[in-house]
Amino acid sequence: MAGVLLFHTGAMPGGFLGVDLFFVLSGFLITGLLLREVESTGRIALVPFWGRRLRRLFPALALVLAGVTSVVWVLERLGAPVADRGMVSTTLSDGLWAQLLMVNWHLLAQDASYWDAFGQSRVFGHLWSIAVEEQFYLAWPIVIGAVTWGVRRFWPCGPGRSNSTVLTLAVAGAGVSLLLMIASLDPADPTRVYTGTDTRAFSLLLGAAAATAPARRWFQHLAEARRTLSGWLVGTLAVTIGAFWVLVDGTATPGLFTGGLFGHAAACAVLVGMCAAVTTAGERNAGETTPPPPVRVLRARALTWVGGISYGLYLWHWPVVVLLPAHQYPALPDWAHAPLVIGISIALAVASKRLVEDPIRFRVRWARGRTGLVVFGASSAALLVMWFGLPAPSAPPIDTDQF
Repeated sequence: MAGVLLFHTGAMPGGFLGVDLFFVLSGFLITGLLLREVESTGRIALVPFWGRRLRRLFPALALVLAGVTSVVWVLERLGAPVADRGMVSTTLSDGLWAQLLMVNWHLLAQDASYWDAFGQSRVFGHLWSIAVEEQFYLAWPIVIGAVTWGVRRFWPCGPGRSNSTVLTLAVAGAGVSLLLMIASLDPADPTRVYTGTDTRAFSLLLGAAAATAPARRWFQHLAEARRTLSGWLVGTLAVTIGAFWVLVDGTATPGLFTGGLFGHAAACAVLVGMCAAVTTAGERNAGETTPPPPVRVLRARALTWVGGISYGLYLWHWPVVVLLPAHQYPALPDWAHAPLVIGISIALAVASKRLVEDPIRFRVRWARGRTGLVVFGASSAALLVMWFGLPAPSAPPIDTDQF
């Protein structure tokens, strides 16, 4: 998340690659949860799974959609130069599709280039990645559930086949996704392959592959048998990925969309898998509680704290960037703009986590069961009313004197 924030504030040209790490980590965590459920119960309870995802993702997203839309609308009414009629219209349109988890396809249909984002007034343009992730959350559990059913139906004595089959499907799906990216690439504007679900699925699927039992066993064997080597492998991967973020320059980097992104995602998948394995190895071996130095660096309190607010930070930072453009504040030194945006974004993310995300996710009872479903339906309906009921700005009057 830090890389994406630095990219959007102009401080790191390849920081957008942080989205791939986010995808890989999401695929790893979600697949691990699903496979552990299969191992313990023999099936996947889809509705409870989707309910947990809703409690985790929807409250903060709904807050951003409603809050930012209201701010944009009010600023336009007040005549603020940062918000024009075009921004209000795109905010209402994009917000609807963000709520429907399809904003990436909506932006592609409107030819909204990701690489021209700094020149656009789309406060929800960054939500394309959330849409890709949530589409994965909808489809991937069904795939694993179908695999589980097939294994129980045709190989009742081979429960381990579920993990092997999921690994095969994930790797094959990642390969197909890469081929689609290469075949669909428009070198003049790679937005289609960068934000399309089909061409970005390989990052999520490589993370999913790393979470399967065969991959975990390989990571675990390396972490336990070659503990020092595995620690320095983690360090090497982290440095290589970080260097990639610094050196890559968007569309100007050769090979980025013909295998570079795939290689980066694969490195991220190995990094995530090895970090998990080293942690597990340390827990199993009570005599070696101190992880290798590279792993300790990745566990630094500052990094884990940023990771804890990463979802809210991602949701809030781009609207802050759009609504606080540097050119609107000429008295502000150039060096101060990025810290200002980052500081405001962090404050909003912390407030979102403490006041909205964590209470709904862990503490309040009404967020579960039928009551939670009713609240979700009412909140969704309120957002729909906003998209269709909020008065759009009127067209500017035509000056007939100029004719």
